[in-house]
Amino acid sequence: MPFGEIVVGSPGSGKSTYCYGKHQLFTAIDRPISVVNLDPANDNIPYPCAIDIASLITLHDVMAEHSLGPNGGMLYCMEYLEANYDWLEDRLNELGKHAYVLFDLPGQVELSTNHGSLKRIIERLGKCGFRLAAVHLCDSHYVTDAAKYVSLLLLSLRAMLHLELPHVNVLSKIDLLSQYGDLDFNLDFYTDVQDLSYLENALSSASPRYSALNMAICELIEDFGLVGFETLAVEDKQSMLNLTRAIDRATGYVFVPKAGETRAPDGAAIHDPSAAGSAQPNAYALMSSAMGPRVGVRSDVRDVQERWVDAREEWDAYERAQWRREGEALRRAAAETEETETEKRRKLNIRERK
Repeated sequence: MPFGEIVVGSPGSGKSTYCYGKHQLFTAIDRPISVVNLDPANDNIPYPCAIDIASLITLHDVMAEHSLGPNGGMLYCMEYLEANYDWLEDRLNELGKHAYVLFDLPGQVELSTNHGSLKRIIERLGKCGFRLAAVHLCDSHYVTDAAKYVSLLLLSLRAMLHLELPHVNVLSKIDLLSQYGDLDFNLDFYTDVQDLSYLENALSSASPRYSALNMAICELIEDFGLVGFETLAVEDKQSMLNLTRAIDRATGYVFVPKAGETRAPDGAAIHDPSAAGSAQPNAYALMSSAMGPRVGVRSDVRDVQERWVDAREEWDAYERAQWRREGEALRRAAAETEETETEKRRKLNIRERK
């Protein structure tokens, strides 16, 4: 059964960067992955692209041929892809029935909030056997302003209701949060979407004319009780692994290393490779993943706040020191290996001369 992620989000939220980072991570831990570019305006793709919509249609050609603007042209491209879904299905079948696919979508929010083409494409993917989750990337700078945060909540809720998929909202670029400004509350207030009435003073002071409307929107969001956020620093391995665990829970995907593998699904070393075929399936079984607690470095949002907001400079210095130690250890190991090989060659030459 193929699995996948529908990666959506506003322009600049980091969708392509996320796909590139995830491809690098999964390649490093020997986990299968393919990335599909469904953005007809993306002509600077950073990741190895398994399928590119540009071979079917491009935004530039649509705008030139039909005299459409960027937004109208993008909607036309999605409708064209829907009408030619067989093109996408044939290429997805070539990836195999056990593929894990990232679908990199355009940044127009209409596609994930109200336009029907993407939703119908997702429905057809589901009928083809895909188990999908929507990964909605949101720039974390929105949490530094109460009004922007409420608008972000409303956008995320609308996308969840429209796409009707297991949904993971993500505050991306969390490593840059300290540069955007101070938070009125701790980070867990924003990720857990706690009592929004605490935002009333900030909303009223920013736009007193619309204070009643703002609070009505907050009540609407709280009544649904659906929105919550994960965090992401795409260059941080632990952050990527933590988000991967959350997405795997949403889709029901369980990756178990084959017998003899030396790497676990989270990239950690397996000290007993023979356990990969027996104990590892038990440790990474579906029920264990779904029912067990989330574990791992910075799986708690309070640790994320400490790492990227409260004590970022101290953590950066600590990690640099750790990297230096690891580099020195690797150099020593390489030097010892070279000395061993040199000694072996010397002894072999002595035996040959005798």
